[in-house]
Amino acid sequence: MSRTHRTRVIGSTSLALSLLLATGCGTSGPGGADTVQVWALEDAAVNEIVERGIEAHNASHDVPAELVTFVNDAYKQRLQVALGSPNAPDVFFNWGGGNLAQYADQGRVLDLTPALDDNPGFRDAFLPSVLDVAAIDGSYYGVPLLGVQPVVMYYNKPVLAAAGLQPPRTLAELHEAIDVLQADGVTPIVLPGAQGWTQLMWFSYLVDRIGGPDVFQAIVDEEEGAWRHPAVLEAMEACQDLVDRGAFGTNFTSIDYDNGSASTLLATGESAMFLMGSWDLAQQMDANPEFVENGDLGFTSFPAVEGGAGDPDAIVGNPSNYFSVNSDSEHADAATDFLVETMASEEYVAELIREGQVPAVEGIEDQLQESDHAEFATFTHALVSEAPTFTQSWDQALPPAAAEAMLTNLQLLFIGDVTPEEFAEDMEQR
Repeated sequence: MSRTHRTRVIGSTSLALSLLLATGCGTSGPGGADTVQVWALEDAAVNEIVERGIEAHNASHDVPAELVTFVNDAYKQRLQVALGSPNAPDVFFNWGGGNLAQYADQGRVLDLTPALDDNPGFRDAFLPSVLDVAAIDGSYYGVPLLGVQPVVMYYNKPVLAAAGLQPPRTLAELHEAIDVLQADGVTPIVLPGAQGWTQLMWFSYLVDRIGGPDVFQAIVDEEEGAWRHPAVLEAMEACQDLVDRGAFGTNFTSIDYDNGSASTLLATGESAMFLMGSWDLAQQMDANPEFVENGDLGFTSFPAVEGGAGDPDAIVGNPSNYFSVNSDSEHADAATDFLVETMASEEYVAELIREGQVPAVEGIEDQLQESDHAEFATFTHALVSEAPTFTQSWDQALPPAAAEAMLTNLQLLFIGDVTPEEFAEDMEQR
C-alpha cells in the first residue's frame, strides 16, 4: 500500500448519515485494519499542517495514517457515538478538560502518561499549564494540537493616553479608569453582551483572582455548595458592580461579537478596553487593519484583585485543542508514535507559527520574534509560559446542560434580573 496520506471530509450531511459515516464507513476496526484514522475538525490551514505531519509519519511506518475531518456542528455527538464502536477513530480531536474527562471516565481514552515518561523531551516541550488541561486524576490523556488562546485585556492606546491613563493593573485602578473615561464621554469597556460567553470571561477571571483555581475545580467536581462559595458570590457582585459603575455603557446587551461590531468599537475609540480571546487580533486585522498596523492596539493581562487568593499571573481562556488516542485502537502504538513524533516536531511547530498561531511549546521565543505580529505573539507566549494555571473556558469545561444554564444566568445577572444568591441556588439544584 502507498504510504501517502489520505483525507476524507464529512461535512454538512444529515446527522443520521453523518453518524453512519462516522461509525461504519467500510472499515474493519478502529481506523480500519490497515490505517490509523485521525479525526479532526474541518480547518483548511490547520488540516494542511496535520496532513504534512501524517505524510512524515507514513514515510517511516508500516501502518499509514488517514485524516478524516468534520464540520464543527454535532462533532461531539458524532464522536460520542463512535467511541466504543468497532469503527471508532484511532486519534481524535477534543477540547481537553471536562470534554476529555467524560471519555476518560468511560475508559475510552488511552493513558498517555507512560509514553510521556518514556519520551521526556517530548513531554517537557509543552508549556505545563497547557499540557495539564489534558490531565485527569494525575494522568495525561491528550497532547496539545493547536496554538494557545488566552483571554487578554485589549486597549486603545490613544484613548487611554488622552485620558491620562495607563492600562489598569488592579481592579481598583480599573474602577478609577472607568470614572475618568466616562467623564471624557468614552464607554470604558466594550462588552458584546448579546452573548453570554463574553460575560463569562469577566466572571471566570474574577472568580480566579478572588478565590484561586480550586474554586472552579470544585464546581467541575460537582461538590455540594461549590456555586455558593464566597469567591463565586463576590465575583458575581463584582460583575454587577462594574455594570452599575457604567463600565460597559448602557446598550451592551445589543452588541454582538460575531458581526465584528465590538472589535470595531475599540478600534474607533468609542470604547477604551475590551476583554477578549487572543483570536481577536485576527478579527482586528480583518476589519480594522490600520488600527493594528499603526500600533494603536495595546494588550495586557487581566487586573489583579487586591487581597484575592488567586495568583495575578493565572489566566483563563482556551488553552489549546488536543489529540487523544482511542483506548480500543488496534493501532494504539502507531497512533501514539504519530503524536510523539509530530505534535512537537520542529516542522509542525514552525508551520503553526507561519499560520499565525502561538504553539503551546517551550523555547520558541526567537521564532515568534520573527513572525508576523511578533509583539503580540511573544506577549501571548510569555503570558502562558508564566501562568501557574490556565483555566479552561467554563462553558467548555462544564457539561453542556450546566454550561447553557450558567450562560443564561450570567446574562440575567448582568442586567440585574437575578441576584448572586439566586444564580448560585439555581446552579446548585442542577
